[in-house]
Amino acid sequence: MAAKKKKKAHVKSEKEEAIQLDEHGEEVVIEPEVELDPLQVAQVEIATLKDKVLRTHAEMDNLRKRTQREVADAHKFGVEKFATALLDMVDNMERALEVEEGNEQALREGIELTLTSWHEMMKRFEMKRIDAVGEAFDPHQHEALSQLPSDEPEGTVIAQHVAGYMLHGRLIRAAKVLISSGPA
Repeated sequence: MAAKKKKKAHVKSEKEEAIQLDEHGEEVVIEPEVELDPLQVAQVEIATLKDKVLRTHAEMDNLRKRTQREVADAHKFGVEKFATALLDMVDNMERALEVEEGNEQALREGIELTLTSWHEMMKRFEMKRIDAVGEAFDPHQHEALSQLPSDEPEGTVIAQHVAGYMLHGRLIRAAKVLISSGPA
């Protein structure tokens, strides 16, 4: 009885050693009666591993190319929503120009509506206007054009030539300002 168990165990171990991977990476059991040459087994394993490496390399190359295309598309079309919103602004300005001559009130109302639309669009895209008049000069948000004597304390913004803007908390244009140099 002990001999039979030993023989079964021997057959089982031969089956375990005879498991190989095919070209798709799936396990294939080779019949235990076939005597396997260790060189052939190694060559099959090498071929299988080479195939896996080549497939993985090709997959990584395709992923890299696809990622590059997606990044390029993001650069090209990243401002699409913003550009579409700007088209609404252009439409409003064109309508304002179509106002009859002599009807300055309608023209003014059209420009005010366009400006209101502009401010709403800026909020949607998280663009914040920097109005600096009356604030202390901040070189991180303001660009000083000149200093003028005034009743305001020294270093206070007394006039703004151009408003500044921040996009998502990052300064994209500094406010161009005039600064008080203190009383004359």
